[in-house]
Amino acid sequence: MEREDDASGPMMEMCTNGVEETSNRRPIISGEPLDIEAYAALYKGRTKIMRLLFIANHCGGNHAIQLEALRMAYDEIKKGENTQLFREVVNKIGGRLGDKYGMDSSWCEAVDRRAEQKKGKLENELSSYRTNLIKESIRMGYNDFGDFYYACGMLGDAFKNYIRTRDYCTTTKHIIHMCMNAILVSIEMGQFTHVTSYVNKAEQNPDPLDPIVIAKLRCASGLAHLELKKYKLAARKFLDVNPELGNSYNEVIAPQDIATYGGLCALASFDRSELKQKVIDNINFRNFLELVPEVRELINDFYSSRYASCLEYLASLKANLLLDIHLHDHVDTLYDQIRKKALIQYTLPFVSVDLSRMADAFKTSVSGLEKELEALITDNQIQARIDSHNKILYARHADQRNATFQKVLQMGNEFDRDVRAMLLRANLLKHEYHARSSRKL
Repeated sequence: MEREDDASGPMMEMCTNGVEETSNRRPIISGEPLDIEAYAALYKGRTKIMRLLFIANHCGGNHAIQLEALRMAYDEIKKGENTQLFREVVNKIGGRLGDKYGMDSSWCEAVDRRAEQKKGKLENELSSYRTNLIKESIRMGYNDFGDFYYACGMLGDAFKNYIRTRDYCTTTKHIIHMCMNAILVSIEMGQFTHVTSYVNKAEQNPDPLDPIVIAKLRCASGLAHLELKKYKLAARKFLDVNPELGNSYNEVIAPQDIATYGGLCALASFDRSELKQKVIDNINFRNFLELVPEVRELINDFYSSRYASCLEYLASLKANLLLDIHLHDHVDTLYDQIRKKALIQYTLPFVSVDLSRMADAFKTSVSGLEKELEALITDNQIQARIDSHNKILYARHADQRNATFQKVLQMGNEFDRDVRAMLLRANLLKHEYHARSSRKL
């Protein structure tokens, strides 16, 4: 083992970071199958239907979950006016739920007929408003058209009509309403650049915003950053959401999602001090974490260096997170970043680490751990070398004493140079010496 200086100390033991500290730990909550009914109850509107369909398409061949999700989506769609989506769901069910969940042609025809009548009425009203040049009536007319198209599932047309109200907004409230509608439709379409644009437009409003509106904007901004894989920015947005939001934005996101998205993004991107200050000691975010005890516990375990417990919580949550419409594409990346941060944090306090004990702490083999550490050392994320024969990781701590001496010498040289320059200037001024440029003839 290398001794760098007397301050390095002897080889430190692994008890605080390993698997020995388990006698007082509560049992790990094992992953349970997703309770679709309870999950769907967290949402309303179109996002409820789309989340159910996403689960049906990504449940990995679990026919019971798939049929339950399709059944609930079928019932929810029949409360609305989207006949196109209804036909798609009926095709996916394929008669597997009996005649009760088959094609209801009479319902589709009745809904389509009412939609045509309503569309004609809205067109006549809007034409009248535009003739009379009543700005507020025109704004409401376009807004009604946006609501109509949104209910029918025509998101592109809904977005266009919501945006057209912009030219007829006369108050701050109107502008915020337009922005919130545009954000909602943009999230449904997956156009997160539009989400960011209209969040910024709403936030730039000179008048103070309602706390609930601010919370909704932060949620939308967090989702946009998450989609762009800007996990640190996403975490900051979710962590700043006011708990007053409650269930008032469940047409987009549930409070449990805020805790999960914010917690995982913070673990993947924050350093130890940020995690303590902005997550664990964040009173507002603690209200959200109480709704998802597993996320709360894995964050506390990570900060307390109980990595075996933390990783076990993550493993238990993974199956359900992969069924989340916004998070599924990011689960593997977030998990990989969290694991790397855990490996780095584990090795930081020690001069040398027993790889066998470290492998036990991370529930992996020694050979697998060596490969992970090799990648981190190659990327210069861990300053260490591996003794493959004795299975020990030796840290390469910088020589702080020598670095301090070098810094002091450098500062001394810079000070000497600056003083000499000032003395030279003072003497030149004292003797009234002025250098004149030669004039070219």
